[in-house]
Amino acid sequence: MSGNFVRNALGAAALALTLGAGTHAVAQAQEPLKVGFVYVSPIGEAGWSWQQEVGRRQMMEALGDKVVSQYVEDVPEGADAERVIRDLAQQGNKLIFTTSFGYMNPTLKVAKQFPDVTFIHSTGYKTAENVGVTNSRFYEARYLAGIVAGKMTQSNIIGYVGAFPIPEVLQGINAFTRGIRSVNPKAEVRVIWANSWYDPGKERDAALALLGQGADILTHHTDSTATVQAAEERGKYAVAYHSDMSRFAPKAQLVAVTHHWGDYFTETARQVMAGTWKPTMTWGGLKEGMARVEGFGPAVPEDVRALVEEKKQQIIAGTLTPFDAPVKDNTGKVILESGSLDDDALNRMNYYVEGVAGKLPTR
Repeated sequence: MSGNFVRNALGAAALALTLGAGTHAVAQAQEPLKVGFVYVSPIGEAGWSWQQEVGRRQMMEALGDKVVSQYVEDVPEGADAERVIRDLAQQGNKLIFTTSFGYMNPTLKVAKQFPDVTFIHSTGYKTAENVGVTNSRFYEARYLAGIVAGKMTQSNIIGYVGAFPIPEVLQGINAFTRGIRSVNPKAEVRVIWANSWYDPGKERDAALALLGQGADILTHHTDSTATVQAAEERGKYAVAYHSDMSRFAPKAQLVAVTHHWGDYFTETARQVMAGTWKPTMTWGGLKEGMARVEGFGPAVPEDVRALVEEKKQQIIAGTLTPFDAPVKDNTGKVILESGSLDDDALNRMNYYVEGVAGKLPTR
């Protein structure tokens, strides 16, 4: 065998290997990003998980064949969540959204085991090298909805069905109450805790109990439509949460406080694909379109809608926040004498403001 033949054969083999490696690299580059979602409640047709699902669908439509996605719904917080999150990572999902407060620690635990996977946790406060956090400043929209409730109530008793007494929920209760009291200082908010994110039976029982206490408007920080449906059945008003629920309460719904995740999901996926993603805490409100008031009912007068729009523009411009001083708790203790509550204070909120009846339970 001549030396030229050996050199030519080796060169051809090397070229084939190079071409093969290049072809594989192109194939790898063209593979879609696999994205997983974990939902705390059934998707249904309205509510928290429904809004997350709407965001997932928006992401899929925006990115087309660049992404594929899957979801697991109705996953309890705790050990089940950790198992599901780990399973999604093992299936090759490189971006995983875990969409409930109680998923925070399970997400962080799994993230340590899968450093090449990007995790986004909703409503938490802990990040890591491969874990980011997102939330909606829904309390801004809650304040506006409170203005509607304060103007529309006749009994001056407004009922609130809460999930758990954590800062995320208390921000909403307190902002809603401050919106009410900004237009109606005589009104009060009464809270009953369901101690569940999603339990239509408990939510309905709490709603009926609040109506029995004289509430003529109900709202909720829970995932189902049970509260607005109870108001519809009893001929009372309701402020929907998470989604526009007017199809479930066409006469009762005054307005809805809604969350919108699609743009955030889409941009996060783009960053992961481009290799530019960094762990951040993204908290978007009215200005960013992540929180909105919509679905005004026919009972809401035009002047009330106009007032809401005026206050909305002030919040967007930064000249008004739902927690401008003075801020007092419902025992009269001064929480803030001047300025506005900052994000750290909001994330440590552990009290009811003036206008909320009763004592805050401890978890």
